[in-house]
Amino acid sequence: MSQNKEDLKNKIIYRASYRGTKEMDILVASFVESIINEIDINQLKELNNLVNLDDEDLISIKKKESKLKLNDSILIKKFQNFQL
Repeated sequence: MSQNKEDLKNKIIYRASYRGTKEMDILVASFVESIINEIDINQLKELNNLVNLDDEDLISIKKKESKLKLNDSILIKKFQNFQL
């Protein structure tokens, strides 16, 4: 289990850092770095789903204007409130 958790963390960090646009790389990677060592495996899975969303979807989540069916999770709230 520990190895799977570390593999998932590495996958999330990589995806967060290489999104395609520098601005989103900075925002998402900074957010991931700020929480990745504090969350459990279920939240890691949720974070993995979050970092794999399109930039437009992430921006709408950040602005609290998302039309996506998202559970009202602590992780989403942390992302919405995250400041660089």
